Amino acid sequence: MSDESKAAETPAEEQVSESKPAEEPAKPEAGEQEKPADEVVEPEFSITGSLPEPRTGILAILAGGVLALDVLTKVLSVAFLEGADPIKLFGGVLYLTFVRNPGAAFGLAEGMTWILALIALGVAGFILWISRNLRSQPWAVGLGLVLGGAVGNLADRLFREPGPMRGHVVDFLSLFDPFGQVWPVFNVADMAIVSGGATIIVLALLRHDYDGTVHKDAPAPVAQDGLQESK
Repeated sequence: MSDESKAAETPAEEQVSESKPAEEPAKPEAGEQEKPADEVVEPEFSITGSLPEPRTGILAILAGGVLALDVLTKVLSVAFLEGADPIKLFGGVLYLTFVRNPGAAFGLAEGMTWILALIALGVAGFILWISRNLRSQPWAVGLGLVLGGAVGNLADRLFREPGPMRGHVVDFLSLFDPFGQVWPVFNVADMAIVSGGATIIVLALLRHDYDGTVHKDAPAPVAQDGLQESK
C-alpha cells in the first residue's frame, strides 16, 4: 500500500487534533498588575528532603568549645593572676590582670548579679528552643558563640563566691591599660558573646533566617497597559 493511501485512511478527527495548537496560558487583563511576593531562596537542600540539614551539631560543638576554653582560662587566672601585678603583652596593647566583676560590662548593674544570672538562663533557654529548627550554618556559629559565652559567665554567677546567683565573674583581659581604664576588663565568654551577637545582627540585616531560608525582594511589577502602549 502506498504512503498516499495510508494518509487517506487516517481519520479526519485525528488529523485535526494533531494540527490543533496548544492553548496559551491566560494573560492578565490590561491595567492589572501582578503582585509578586518576596522570594524565599533556600541555600542548600538535603538529599533526603526539601529542607537543609540540621546544624545543631555545629552549635553544640562550638558552644562546648567556648565554655571549655572560658573555664580553663578562668581557672588559670585565679591560680596565677589573683594578687599578682598585671602582665604587659604586645607592647601594652593587651594586659593580663585579675578582676572579680559583680555586675555587667562597664561596671553596670553592680549588686544585681541575680538578675544577670536570670537573663543568661533565659538566653540559653531561648537558643536551645530555636535550635530545633536551626538549619543555617552561619546562624549556628553565631548562636553557638553566644550560648557558650552565656553559659560560661552563668557558671561563675552560680558557683563562685559569694554564693549561688550572686557569684562574681572572673575577668582577666584589659586593652591598652592594666586596670580597665580604656576598656572594661573582660574574658573569653565576653568575647564570644560579642562576636556571636555581631554575627547574628549581620545575618538579620541580610535577611538570612536561622531555618536556612534567605528572603529577597521580588522585582517591581510592570503595568500591562504600559507594555501595550510601548508596542
